[in-house]
Amino acid sequence: MAEEQAQVSNPNIAVEPAAPAAPPAAPAEAVQEKPKVVYQPSSKPGGYYWGTGRRKTSVARVRIRPGSGKIEINGRSVDDYFHEPKDRNNVMAGLRTTDTVDKVDVFVNVSGGGFTGQAGAILLGVSRALIAVNGDFEQALRDAGYMTRDSRMKERKKYGQKGARKRFQFSKR
Repeated sequence: MAEEQAQVSNPNIAVEPAAPAAPPAAPAEAVQEKPKVVYQPSSKPGGYYWGTGRRKTSVARVRIRPGSGKIEINGRSVDDYFHEPKDRNNVMAGLRTTDTVDKVDVFVNVSGGGFTGQAGAILLGVSRALIAVNGDFEQALRDAGYMTRDSRMKERKKYGQKGARKRFQFSKR
């Protein structure tokens, strides 16, 4: 701290005057533009873009096509399928990040695991399908952490023990 003050008051160091401030930019220029959704016809049947997501023992097969924002999971709406708000938010997170909530229809077939694992699998599947729609979405989704597969799994029970880590009570006598 004392060295910094000594350098500031040193007469041998010339301090250049600050450059004149640039005129204020227009508000539209200051806001970063989000990537535009560019839909090119998919080579897959039905014009869908596909993505597969996995989490714990859940597997989600996700199809996306241009539409009005309908989300269907195993033939049911998101609100009917997921009762917890955190699971519903997980499903919508990738769409909100890329600002495509009202621009695409999402159809999901998910199986295995519980609701939280299924929501995590859907999140990864939707993110992968959005990248198939527009490659410019990848950086935003990766920065948000939606493109990384969560590899944590339940540890197996070991023989001679009560569980994965728990042991039977030891008796000395």
